[in-house]
Amino acid sequence: MSAYSDLTAIARSEGGTGSKACIARGFGSASGTYDSASRLQKAMGDTMLARIPGNFEPTSILDLGCGTGWFTRKLANQYPNASITGADLASGMLQQAQARSPETIAWLNADAEQLPLADNSADLIFSNLMIQWSTRPETVLAECQRILKPGGTLAISTLLDGTLEELKQAWTKADPGQPHVNRFTHHADWQQLTSQQLPGSTLETATLTLPYDSPMALNRELKHLGAVFKGEERRRTITAPGRFKAMCTAYPKQGNGEIIASYRAGWLYWTKAT
Repeated sequence: MSAYSDLTAIARSEGGTGSKACIARGFGSASGTYDSASRLQKAMGDTMLARIPGNFEPTSILDLGCGTGWFTRKLANQYPNASITGADLASGMLQQAQARSPETIAWLNADAEQLPLADNSADLIFSNLMIQWSTRPETVLAECQRILKPGGTLAISTLLDGTLEELKQAWTKADPGQPHVNRFTHHADWQQLTSQQLPGSTLETATLTLPYDSPMALNRELKHLGAVFKGEERRRTITAPGRFKAMCTAYPKQGNGEIIASYRAGWLYWTKAT
């Protein structure tokens, strides 16, 4: 069994049968605050948009894990003649997306691991910061392979191990042995999976950093995104104020008192053979 298989097996056992419902509820409840807090999401999605060749003219597009439809609308503006569908597991996100978008965009409440879409039906699949929440990313990739037309393009962004490392270390000092930060796949494991499943794919990585006024501001942004810790081993009660204060004290500060949060970003690009 590969390291990646070990990791996904652990994720399945920890996630339990209610994990998808938990994720959908978490992001759905954050639908009203998501766009105002999504600095990282917008930056990573813009990177993917810029990477799509200028002479590529898709006629059918799937925005997989579309959230509030920020990039679904951008794709609609960039490709006005294309048929565009935004799909998401969280119905709350789709309600926001539909309310803010033109009627020409179709919306689909669906699981990325089992999409009710026809084989060879999309020229472009765009998926920004969704796949890291799946315990079966290999199944998501297989669905993308199935749906993509020959010659079509797949663009996926994800977060890798090393994301929120400063927050993780601060919590390790404040509350030893108790996880508080979501775990993400190691670069080598993601590279292994994607190179095997999507031959010829390209993986680009970078560490992005965002400034915050304080650890409390970082925590608030994560809540507004719906991206708080989702592991089954999380505490079932509210974290005691003393532990949270200890985490804030342990978090490394900049000279001006601000903090920095690191995000290990990965962008996957693949063209399906004709």
